[in-house]
Amino acid sequence: MKTVVFHLEMDRWQDVPLVIRHLTQGDKFIEAGDFVAIKLHFGEKGNTGHVKAEWVHPIVKMCKEMGGMPYLTDTNTIYRGERRDAVSHLFIAHGHGFKIEKTGAPVIIADGIRGKEFEEVEINRRHFKSVKIAKGILDADAMIVLSHAKGHILTGFGGALKNLGMGCSAKGGKYEMHSSISPKVIEAKCIKCGKCIRWCPSEAISLTQEGIKIDEVKCVGCGECIQACPNGALDIPWDVPSRNVQERLVEYAYGAVSQKKGKLCFINYLHTITKYCDCFSSDKNELLLEDLGILVSLDPVAIDKASLDIINKEAGRDIFREMNGKDYTIQLKYAEEIGLGSTEYELRKWA
Repeated sequence: MKTVVFHLEMDRWQDVPLVIRHLTQGDKFIEAGDFVAIKLHFGEKGNTGHVKAEWVHPIVKMCKEMGGMPYLTDTNTIYRGERRDAVSHLFIAHGHGFKIEKTGAPVIIADGIRGKEFEEVEINRRHFKSVKIAKGILDADAMIVLSHAKGHILTGFGGALKNLGMGCSAKGGKYEMHSSISPKVIEAKCIKCGKCIRWCPSEAISLTQEGIKIDEVKCVGCGECIQACPNGALDIPWDVPSRNVQERLVEYAYGAVSQKKGKLCFINYLHTITKYCDCFSSDKNELLLEDLGILVSLDPVAIDKASLDIINKEAGRDIFREMNGKDYTIQLKYAEEIGLGSTEYELRKWA
């Protein structure tokens, strides 16, 4: 039996709770007292393509009617943007309208102030034996994942799977997905303050007359030095092949949902479809397509596959592969292989 994916017109965003109730009827999706994580991306500074705050309110209301205690959540980034710590992240979220007065739910940054609040979840997969999932995700009893369907510079496409994998991991997990080698030193920026040395848990960093040196044998790839540096003199080598990033991302997605069977729902918003993700400000992000509707499903693989099929049909070509040069089907195939969902689906119009 194929997975059902419902398709709504964009102007029917207030009906999303009705679709969720229909899909989960008879299930114990949200029970009285359940903490419900509403996982979304609040958008980087200057980004206007993110999921809108007003779309969230009806979903929050539904959760409360079902006896749940909803909260909006995301994790901190590893790049030096406006969401690298919980304080800055909250300012961005509030600035983009995600205030409790508007949505009805508080914003909780899932991996804490500095992105270090996580638990290791055992998965025993190809790349990882365990993954670093944010505490604020694991502590939730149920999760509703709201994703903006768009392109991505590393994975070709970003939807529900990317929102789960990259979006539910603590900072250490993001480093694991992006890189397999030690951070690089940008010597021109190094002021030899030694903060990176104090934060390194494996004593892999030393200060010489030439500057900072990293022992690649001792380095565990945790990324603590990158966060500690006040001058941006340490950076991630962004050269891991797309296949590796996608497969690692999928394994993190597996870890994020592994303890929530029957307590998950996914919503993909096919609006303001851009070349890159919402980590880019809108003035640096090319608009590809306008609004194509909203998809709702209980399967993250099916909803991403349906999103891509609808987008490519409207574009008349494989637009993300053409624009970003990445084979995004890797994430879909691997997710299906490890049991996250199915690429086979039945698309139904919500009447």
